[in-house]
Amino acid sequence: MKIPQVSVFVTNRPGRLQAVCRSLADAGINLLSLTLADSGEFGLIRLIVNDSEKAVDVLAKSGLSATVTDVVACPVEDRVGGLADLLDVLGDLQIDYMYAYPSECKTATNIMILRFSDTEKALAVLNEKKFKTLSTEEMLG
Repeated sequence: MKIPQVSVFVTNRPGRLQAVCRSLADAGINLLSLTLADSGEFGLIRLIVNDSEKAVDVLAKSGLSATVTDVVACPVEDRVGGLADLLDVLGDLQIDYMYAYPSECKTATNIMILRFSDTEKALAVLNEKKFKTLSTEEMLG
């Protein structure tokens, strides 16, 4: 199952992350996961939220550029090798991981958010191998 991820491009200066989070909070948007990447003068904030379309609209009204991309949220067993087992399922197919970051949710202890070069192919393999993927609603609990 694919879930929407909001990517926000910001200038790399104090207060930008706070402004994004405050704008979303004031609009009643629940922030489920966040990662931040720095590339010198600019930053990229990746978010999983309860309402991605509303988040993009709120951020645009705040003067921020945001886009939505599809990612996959996979529970990972809390044990040595849990993530390795998940990645082994996809390893033989040579599917490129564009990026990954951890998250938590109410229905599972450990979650990996994964962006693939070929999301449909990755999902087909995960489904075939009986690996669960989560919806945004499932992450909310």
